[in-house]
Order: sequence, then C-alpha cells, then structure tokens
Amino acid sequence: MNTRRYIRERFFPHLWCPGCGHGIVMSALVGAVDSLGLSQNEVVVISGIGCSSRMPGYLDFHTMHTLHGRALAFATGVKMGRPDLTVIVPMGDGDAAAIGGNHLIHAARRNLDLTAVVLNNRIYGMTGGQSSPTTPEGDRSTTAPYGVLDPSFDLVELARGAGASFVARSTTYHAQETRELLAAAIAHQGFSLVEVLSQCPTYYGRKNQGGDAVAMMKTFKQITAPAGSQRAAQDPGLITRGILVQEPRTEYCAAYGELVRELSGHEE
Repeated sequence: MNTRRYIRERFFPHLWCPGCGHGIVMSALVGAVDSLGLSQNEVVVISGIGCSSRMPGYLDFHTMHTLHGRALAFATGVKMGRPDLTVIVPMGDGDAAAIGGNHLIHAARRNLDLTAVVLNNRIYGMTGGQSSPTTPEGDRSTTAPYGVLDPSFDLVELARGAGASFVARSTTYHAQETRELLAAAIAHQGFSLVEVLSQCPTYYGRKNQGGDAVAMMKTFKQITAPAGSQRAAQDPGLITRGILVQEPRTEYCAAYGELVRELSGHEE
C-alpha cells in the first residue's frame, strides 16, 4: 500500500500539536481510500474550521477549506452537482455538533451519499481549549475551569436519531479498525458518520490530567469495547465501537435524479 501519493508533502511539517491524534485519522483515511481503489480525481475532501479541518491542506485530492460548521452544506452542493464523486467531510466535534449541528442533522435526514468523519477530541483545540458539545460533564476546559455543567452529546445517537443509514465509532488507538470502518463508510450508499475519538494532550489532556498522548490512547482502549462483545455486555458504561448502524435506504441524489427523469418524461 503506497499512500504517500495522497499526501501534499510540500505543506509539511504539519501544524498539529505533538501527540495530536488527527494524523492517525488522516493515515487511516488515505488507507481506506487506497483499499477501495479510488482515483484521486474521484475524491473530494471538504472541511470547515478547526484542528481537524487542516486535513484537506495535506491531502492530494480535490479539496475545499470552507466556513466553520458549514462543511456539510458545501459538501451537499458538490454532491448534488457531481453525484459521481466520492465526498468525504472531516470535522471536529465542535464543528460538527455546535455551529454545524443543524447541517449534520439534515444531511443525515436526507441520506445524501456523504461520509462525515468526526474527529472527536472533546474540546475546541484550535481556538484555545474551550468546552465543546462533546466535552464530558464535569470535565474542565478554559471556559469551564470548575467543570462543565452541560451534558454532552452522544454523536452516534444524534446521527442515529437523525436518520443516518451508516454510523460507526472507533478511536485513534484502534487505527486498523478505524481504516476498515472508514472504508466501509465510504463504500456505503447513503449518509455515513464515523466518530473517531482522538486525543488532544495540549488542551483536553492537560486540563483533565489525562497524561500524554500515549496515556490518552491507552485510556481509549480501556473505556471502549466492540459492539456486541462480551466485555460490552458486562459493562454497559463502556463506549461501544464498530459499525452501529448499517441499513439500506434510498440515497438522496438517486431519488432526485429519478424525479427529474420522471418529470422530463411527463413533459415529453
């Protein structure tokens, strides 16, 4: 597997902090694209604003770096105009669930053939470590020095409730699993959301005594379990990983194209 051809090496060294998990997710993503045999000209990667949104700058596909929280809106336009393209949208947890939450809900509801990759480090990393919608209740941030009072979003349940036809979760500790889940999500015909728990030792780890990047990744191993596993059944408090929703539904662009053909036939 030669994935270096997908990287714009002229933009390295990257701007992510030492120990950031986002590079692991980017590696898993290009591995997934490579495993599916997709041409670089077939793939569009669209991001908003945030640490995760640096990713399109480092990837040698068609790329767009757009507005905070609006990546899925831009992706909708691209997919409707060119339904033949594979559109992947890396987002942060704040980007996806705060300012971009409404776009996430409606992209899932419509079942557009987009793959949303939410790199969830449970904090706003790029802008100084503020609380995000996924910061666990009681954890600390620069805007909640005494602990977050708000209950956090479960992005998997949010996507499930909004009607996403493919939902999965993994972590940066489980890099091979993440690659396989991303490949399955990209291949799925419909809206896919893959949440990847990603460490932020600079802000989240430091504020919450999470240790360095290695310690945070080991924590991901300890607090998660494969969906349907005996370990998950024995401890309902564990976060489940793997494919959590996978069901066939009519894809939006296909339904739209069929409507256009029907109307064109009536006019004749």
